[in-house]
Amino acid sequence: MTDFGDIAVAGLICLGAFFLFVGSLGLAKLPDLMRRLHGPTKATTLGIGAVLIASMLYFLLNGDTFSIQELLITTFLFLTAPVTALMVAKAHLLLDKSERKNLSPTGRKVDWSVFDAPPPEQSQGSPSKDS
Repeated sequence: MTDFGDIAVAGLICLGAFFLFVGSLGLAKLPDLMRRLHGPTKATTLGIGAVLIASMLYFLLNGDTFSIQELLITTFLFLTAPVTALMVAKAHLLLDKSERKNLSPTGRKVDWSVFDAPPPEQSQGSPSKDS
């Protein structure tokens, strides 16, 4: 393997390890579920993608064989991680029904992905009665 190949593989592994560490730290240290989703879905996905691309590059440069498995795994991870995060976030929002009961109905049909927003204040443009 060439010196450039060694540097590229080592750089991708170090970059991947850094993003894996940051994503794992975010998963462990962030306070609630909605913020915790960003660690594994963004940083960790990028980290494992870099490690898999480093593996693919290593075997291409060292063994003269192109490994399609790493490319397929990377593609699958990059396609499924955002969808999984979206579904977990929607499930979390739908479970929090106590806050939804406090909202006034807007008269719109509520779908599974849309919440009723509180109506706009009636006195936005007018001065308040207290002044």
